[in-house]
Amino acid sequence: MSVANAYLADISTDKSRSKNFGKMAISSNLGFIVGPALAGILGSTAYEELLPVLAAVLISFAAVVVIAFKLKESKFATAITTSKINLREETSIRKIFACEPKPCYKPNNPNNLSILDVFRLKNLSFLLVLYFFIFLGFNVFYTAFPIHAVTSLKWSSTEMGLYYFVLSGVTILVQGPILRKALQKFSEEKLFIIGSFILGVNFLLSIPNSTILVYVALIFFAVGNGLSWPSFMSILSKHAGTVHQGVIQGVGGSMGSLDSIIGLITGGILYNLIGSNTFLVSAVFIFIVFIMSFRLLNIVKQT
Repeated sequence: MSVANAYLADISTDKSRSKNFGKMAISSNLGFIVGPALAGILGSTAYEELLPVLAAVLISFAAVVVIAFKLKESKFATAITTSKINLREETSIRKIFACEPKPCYKPNNPNNLSILDVFRLKNLSFLLVLYFFIFLGFNVFYTAFPIHAVTSLKWSSTEMGLYYFVLSGVTILVQGPILRKALQKFSEEKLFIIGSFILGVNFLLSIPNSTILVYVALIFFAVGNGLSWPSFMSILSKHAGTVHQGVIQGVGGSMGSLDSIIGLITGGILYNLIGSNTFLVSAVFIFIVFIMSFRLLNIVKQT
């Protein structure tokens, strides 16, 4: 995913970056809708778990083939081409002016960076701290919510599947047309601030043992996440620049993995101790992000 995010940043312009990361998020959410449904259908046959595993293997193999033969290199060291123009006088000097120079670029600093070097880059340490707190809040929630749904809300596996189906569907709607329209009125930084606040409210609404409030929170979750995450990934890739895009996305992915270790364990322990009040902890982490994110507006003014 880190490589995919870096590739997407390479082929995006400043205007299309947020939209493209929104499309990436839509693809992920579609996978979360189709994947579990397909696994459920295939797993209900006499072959049980064998068919879902084989389907995963085939889908992954198909992805490798497409990447190997269809995905073009995003960085070109040289790119000077000519376009032929039909001229009556092929020996005319006009033939010289028919050469069309194409833009070419090559990283001017290909040296590898260590993790400490990444944190020394301007504004990157601040963005990576935001990355850490966002994922920490998410992972605490991701562990606690399924337990909460089963033990407190008394949901069945079907009701759980319906919840995630609706959540993914609404998120796709937000990250598609709604995000495109929002980008016409607000900057990425402002959308991230707005989205993080809405996301924090979602966690607060999840505390009461009410299915109705959980579905209201679902709307806040979809809107908050749909506006904030593509905007944040766009901001991160913009500050990473063209040279160190891959390593910075990799460090960001590592931060997310560290959050998974800390957040998933912490979420389970906290729910055993304080129940649904665990969602208050997630809300605190996201509201910390909300408060810190106002600094992004100052960073934009400085640049």
